[in-house]
Amino acid sequence: MFAKMRKDMSIVIRKLTPALIEDYLFFFDNEDHDDNMDESKCYCVCWCSDDHRTSTDKMSSAKKRRELATQYVKNGMIQGYLAYHNGKVVGWCNANGKADCLNCISWIRNLRNVSKTETSEDVKVKSVFCFTIAPAMKRKGIATQLLERVCKDAVKDGFCFVESYPRSKLKQLDNFEGHKEMYIKYGFYVHEELDDMLVMRKQL
Repeated sequence: MFAKMRKDMSIVIRKLTPALIEDYLFFFDNEDHDDNMDESKCYCVCWCSDDHRTSTDKMSSAKKRRELATQYVKNGMIQGYLAYHNGKVVGWCNANGKADCLNCISWIRNLRNVSKTETSEDVKVKSVFCFTIAPAMKRKGIATQLLERVCKDAVKDGFCFVESYPRSKLKQLDNFEGHKEMYIKYGFYVHEELDDMLVMRKQL
């Protein structure tokens, strides 16, 4: 049943490129966030390869975050995948090289206790930072399809692991990091346990 549902959904996954900037912005402009407040629209600028240690003022409003997102997508600082259904974006997954994102504001605030030292300099890790799925399209396997594409491309790009950071305890707002059960079903294992967070990995 699940496989049939996914096939019938006709979901197309596309890697984010500058050519898709309008689709990316339209999705964040028009899809509700958890509190349904426009000012809370993140445009996913907090998870990127920029250095946010000096100032976060450029993120202080939704308008500024939108402008920053435009810059980041064009420069390749935000990386990830868009999910389309009937030509419309219905989902997003932010996935970037772990080593490139250690100074972004969300890493500093939320993941600073995650181990940054890999077993050797040759070990490359792709980090899955967040998922955003259109409310009407949740619970249809879209996040799993996005995750599958991340892992597939990570192999081709020479990564050794895909890493994720789900919460180990439920919280009121949607779990944008992805649910632990999804990762387990897709072959991830617990690499670290940090308070209410799990660091999960899949070896490629």
